[in-house]
This record gives sequence, C-alpha cells and structure tokens, in this order.
Amino acid sequence: MKEIIPATLTQQENYKLLIGSIIPRPVALVTTQSAQGIVNVAPFSFFNIVSSNPPVVSLSVQRKNGIEKDTARNLREQGEGVIHILDEENVFEANETAANLAPEESELSVAKLTLVPSSKVLTPGLQEAKVRFEVSVLERIDIKKEESVTADFFLLQVENYVIAKEVYEDGKINPRKLAPVSRLAGQDYSKLGEIFSLARPK
Repeated sequence: MKEIIPATLTQQENYKLLIGSIIPRPVALVTTQSAQGIVNVAPFSFFNIVSSNPPVVSLSVQRKNGIEKDTARNLREQGEGVIHILDEENVFEANETAANLAPEESELSVAKLTLVPSSKVLTPGLQEAKVRFEVSVLERIDIKKEESVTADFFLLQVENYVIAKEVYEDGKINPRKLAPVSRLAGQDYSKLGEIFSLARPK
C-alpha cells in the first residue's frame, strides 16, 4: 500500500486524490437568489445527507483564490435556496451552468432551464428536476487553511420536498425512474448501475 501525507501535496494533488477516491458523488444543482433578484444556478458534488431528524443536507462551496462564490454569498445573505437532484434528463443543461459568469449575470442566460415558484422559500426552483429540496441555512462554517478561508460549508435544513409523481411510489423514490447522475473525477459522470440488496445483521 502506498502512503501519502496530505501536507506534502499541493491543493490540486489533494483534490485529485479525493475526487478520484470518493466516488460516485451525488450532484446538487443549486439555485440561489441575490439581493438584486438575480438567480444563480450552479452544480456541486461536495454534497450529501447529514440528518433525517431534522432533515439536513450539507453543501461545501470551494473558493477560488479565496473569493466567495455567488452560491455561497447568496446562501449567506438570503439564508435559503433550492437543491435539485441531477438526473439523466437535466445533466447536459446543468453542465452549462458551470460557466464562469459575472455576479450580475444569471446562468439561465446560457442554460435552457425553466424557473418555477417555490412554496416555502423565495428562491425559485427548476422545472427540469424530478426532485428538489427547498432549504434554509441552518449553519455556515468557514473551512480554513491557516488564516485563509478555502471553502464555505453549509448545513441546510429541508423545508419542503417537491417530487415528480412519476418517481414517487409508496412514500419512496424509485431510483430507476429518478435516473440520477453522479460525479466521478475529471470530466466524468456516472449513471445508476446494478442494484443489489444485503440484509443487515440482527
């Protein structure tokens, strides 16, 4: 086995090892809204479940050269947003939202996505997602290296689930009908593969 001390690596080298090892990763397509009403749309794979009671998910927004991204700023200032689960039908449009745009520009100018009103938050959602969570900011944590903030970490409480009827069955999500897309390393993504079951030991 090869052992590598993270402190001996560059940020990019650590990044490659982490995203190449922790796979597949679910992808959150996040809408937030600025104080000026500009809707930001961006995908994030540093995303997962934290708790079911209350329902809480985590989102980590990496900084580039110490600069806070639009999504992080909007979550911090407005205290809410909408998370959408990436799937086979929206992945290509979602990828377009990763473009580097100025804060006063919306990713909707480059991606063919449709805004729809939310019920529990002011931030609109996206019609193209089969599952979306309307969320409020429960907590925000600075991730630091020495004195520099390198990432904005959010705990987000789900205030409302919005689920397409075709994927909702008997109180559960049908994974095949959801057809989620996950993130690998580099430019690679993955579709849902073989599903198998294991009984938990008693």
